[in-house]
Amino acid sequence: IETLVRTAKVGFVFPKSVHNLNPHLELQNAGGPCQVIVSRWETHQLPRSLSPSEPEFVIDDGHFGIHSGIECVDSGWLTCQTEIRLRLHYSVKPPVSITKKKFKKSRFRLKLTLEGFEEDEEESPSSRHKMSTTLETSMISDSGYKSRHSQPECGYALEPSQWTEYSIHTMDPDNLELTFEFFEEDLSETVVQGDVHPGHVGTACLLSSSFVESGKDQGVVTLPIMSRNARQTIGKVRVDYLVTRPIQGFQCDMRQSFTKYWKKRSALDVGHRGAGSTLAPKHHKIRENTIASFLSAANHGAAYVEFDVHLSKDLVPIVYHDLTCCISIKKNSMVLFEVPVKDLTFDQLQLLKVRLTSHSFTIFQAVPDHVGFNIELKWISQFKDGSWDAKLSTYFNMNQFLDIILTCVLQNAGNRRIIFSCFDPDVCTMVRQKQNKYPILFLTQGVTDLYPELMDIRCQSTKIAMSFAQSENILGISAHTDELLRNMEFIREAQSKGLVVFCWGDYNNDHENRMKLREQGIDGLIYDRWAIICLSVQFLQQQSLVGLRILIKCLLALHIDNILLNFSLVKTKLASHKGTAAKS
Repeated sequence: IETLVRTAKVGFVFPKSVHNLNPHLELQNAGGPCQVIVSRWETHQLPRSLSPSEPEFVIDDGHFGIHSGIECVDSGWLTCQTEIRLRLHYSVKPPVSITKKKFKKSRFRLKLTLEGFEEDEEESPSSRHKMSTTLETSMISDSGYKSRHSQPECGYALEPSQWTEYSIHTMDPDNLELTFEFFEEDLSETVVQGDVHPGHVGTACLLSSSFVESGKDQGVVTLPIMSRNARQTIGKVRVDYLVTRPIQGFQCDMRQSFTKYWKKRSALDVGHRGAGSTLAPKHHKIRENTIASFLSAANHGAAYVEFDVHLSKDLVPIVYHDLTCCISIKKNSMVLFEVPVKDLTFDQLQLLKVRLTSHSFTIFQAVPDHVGFNIELKWISQFKDGSWDAKLSTYFNMNQFLDIILTCVLQNAGNRRIIFSCFDPDVCTMVRQKQNKYPILFLTQGVTDLYPELMDIRCQSTKIAMSFAQSENILGISAHTDELLRNMEFIREAQSKGLVVFCWGDYNNDHENRMKLREQGIDGLIYDRWAIICLSVQFLQQQSLVGLRILIKCLLALHIDNILLNFSLVKTKLASHKGTAAKS
């Protein structure tokens, strides 16, 4: 076992009955027998195994991360520590606003420093907490990402196209002093000889206790920038923050991890909302997001079914696509009122006969285990013009929201394949940090005229979505087919960066588009119209016209009303039987 503080060999006593342990991980003692922080660990699908024959023994069978000649290491998850993220970006407006005339035209570099622990001569709980506090800086843009555990003496410059983020892991999230140091990048004055901080013009201080006092785990704070040499402000800085806490009510183990595991194969077919959207053109007769819809998609060959999950007012996980539903107060009234789903209890939703699948865990019982679930975690989005999806500017506490849904899935999924996905990058980040078993895909609409542009710069292009996925070490992206069809090279580019690529959108309902995407090596296709049956020329060559007539009658009897024939391939065959075929 390797620790973060120093490399050491630690002895464990295993009983003879213990098998299939993972003896290789990097950990850190955070102050108690039940407070262990996992930094990195081996995630081989066939892990090292121990078969003790003695009460005690020493094992040293190779190098950390390498087993049977294969290197497979993943980052840890939040066990007992809290993660605080501070972000500076131009999504809404420039994060730094200068009021001091002297610095109006200056460019600044920023460095974050951590304070809050007094030096102890002897080891104490506070000193152990200081030992377990880490800081990492990352910068994300269209051109790629950078991740660093240290910062230059004068920090990093802010760029309009860049998302700059500071990630702090700590055992004492309520007792940190976070100080932003501002350095003038283009010095307008002569640097003072012997100045240990040349160009240093000011500081802005943030106390982590303010997050607790606000009662919010995410938000924006505006801090005054205080001049270095005088008690006056020279401007202000706008800091976006996110606090992620360990999952409550469930403890992850190390039996198996699929967070970054992917077996390359031909493109997987994923049934959108089961057998397809009810609102889609030429929709299937089975209602979307129902068990019947999921079973229909599975029976038609879907490897996964995709559906949306969020919470009712009484915090019950539900399967429903929209953030709102329409209700009428009077029985026969034609006047409908749009109500947020989050404001209705589960029982109220059932009484209103909203098109709702019951508790989400019942799906695990009703759908065969061989059918995988692509679970979209429903969250609100803000558009570039400042408006909000479904006019909802407030939603659940993100930590609570995810703890409930993740616990439900982790307790009920069994051996079923699970892939999470979400349009909100912060949700993707939290899912990755809270558990170590299931992967998540970052859903992105990319550059398109079909939907309003989103506020968050991480959501504005497929290129930056790739950088975000790499930076957060998640499985990959689920891109909008509209942009992929215009930039097919994105598929190979993302895969060359170690990312899995799914795609979604109405363009996937076109057979020719799906063929193009398959040829480019797409990993997964999410689409509707599972009642469409594709008949290839090879099939027709082996069947008589009578057999074709019988097949069509059978399909019509089963209410499968969309039969797609690739006429570019079979027109010769059909032309020779034009009259009879038309009658059939």
